[in-house]
Amino acid sequence: MSLPFIHDDFLLDTAAARELYHGFAAGLPIIDYHCHLSPKEIAEDATWPTMTALWLGGDHYKWRAMRTAGVDERFCTGDADDWEKFAHFAATMPKLLRNPLYHWSHLELARYFGVTDRLLGPDTARGIYDACNAQLAQPGFSSRGFMLRSRVEVVCTTDDPVDSLEFHRAIAADASFGVQVRPTWRPDKALAVDQPAVFGPWLLALEAAAGMAVDSLDALLTSLQARHDFFAENGCRLSDRGMETVWAEDFTRSEVAAIFARARAGQAVTGAEAAVYKSLLLHELAAMDAAKGWTMQMHYGVFRNNNTRMKDRVGADTGFDSIGDLPVGRAMSRHFDRLDYAGALPRTIIYNLNPRDNELIATMIGNFQDGVVAGKMQFGSGWWFLDQLDGMTRQIEALSQLGLLSQFVGMLTDSRSFLSYTRHEYFRRLLCNILGDDITRGRLPNDTKLVGGLVADVCYHNARRYFGFYDA
Repeated sequence: MSLPFIHDDFLLDTAAARELYHGFAAGLPIIDYHCHLSPKEIAEDATWPTMTALWLGGDHYKWRAMRTAGVDERFCTGDADDWEKFAHFAATMPKLLRNPLYHWSHLELARYFGVTDRLLGPDTARGIYDACNAQLAQPGFSSRGFMLRSRVEVVCTTDDPVDSLEFHRAIAADASFGVQVRPTWRPDKALAVDQPAVFGPWLLALEAAAGMAVDSLDALLTSLQARHDFFAENGCRLSDRGMETVWAEDFTRSEVAAIFARARAGQAVTGAEAAVYKSLLLHELAAMDAAKGWTMQMHYGVFRNNNTRMKDRVGADTGFDSIGDLPVGRAMSRHFDRLDYAGALPRTIIYNLNPRDNELIATMIGNFQDGVVAGKMQFGSGWWFLDQLDGMTRQIEALSQLGLLSQFVGMLTDSRSFLSYTRHEYFRRLLCNILGDDITRGRLPNDTKLVGGLVADVCYHNARRYFGFYDA
């Protein structure tokens, strides 16, 4: 009798890979240091009435695939009922062979709902939908329940500096829930000086949050520092930036102050002026992180919302983004060098979306390791379009050849779904398969303790040491 598609040795091609995974990776807890989960849903221990609400709502990966398969928008983001949307995704599944969604979706069905005896498709959709919906009505099938079942120890959400963090505080005060849920400082809108529709309203929100007028560059930085302090008081240990590229132009404070004043007044800012402003902001924000011992994350290389017609119809960030190809190396070097020279370079994780930059990043981080913090500069795991077998493999290979895989802080979900913790399992299986293949080929010693120690470090222990989540 053949094994089910998702089985104990899924993706593990060799005996060595199986020994590494089951012996050193499978049982480890999860530190999910970057995600987009809703702290409100965690605080309220949210539940979902149907698999569609849990699984398809807000998932632009699935919407993108469904559109490509010829599914009308009504069944993705439109007004179709939950069963119709699920049925159309199920009908898309057989067309997803070799797309990572095929693996992810079946892993999630297997791990959280026990569906291992059949594949999701049009003929099995109704039975799987009804069986999963019945389980969703049971205790434990909630936001906190999924986190506990996944052995999650720490979750870091993604939060704007103006956020009240009320739900983080509520979670921290709840002694019945042992998972650390920490905010992450994401000041992207502070950089949006060339987007008046975003920047103006955000400045008003910042004034309200900081309790002060933000009528100058100095006031902007003072208010951001106040909110940075507030985030630290509420358990924040990481920041993040989402950018098309890195900005490191020459700037003077007076020049940037004038640019800010024009933007605050609603006047147009040129692309060159925006780059100068963003260069100063990136530097100042990084220095804030360094002063507190935070880790700075940089996600760069995406072209967002390419389809104007669909953005107008269904909104931003709904699956119309692509890998960007702007040059970045020289600016990244200048940004880090400027910070390093000033003694203000924080722990840093760089995530590139274009695999073209893998070797650039793997070599760039070596320029700014300080010999004090192990793996201070990190080449982040493959994300978004790259968090699949090929993308993660290429990241691991570049890091291994040009840096130290042994210091890598490992995987994250970068997801809005409480079922996405299977991506940690996916990564761990892939890592063990790569190392197991090396052992089998004689490229690594046949020493399970030695290689298994690396596996355990990358999957869990490095992150535990690196971020300071467990410090008093």
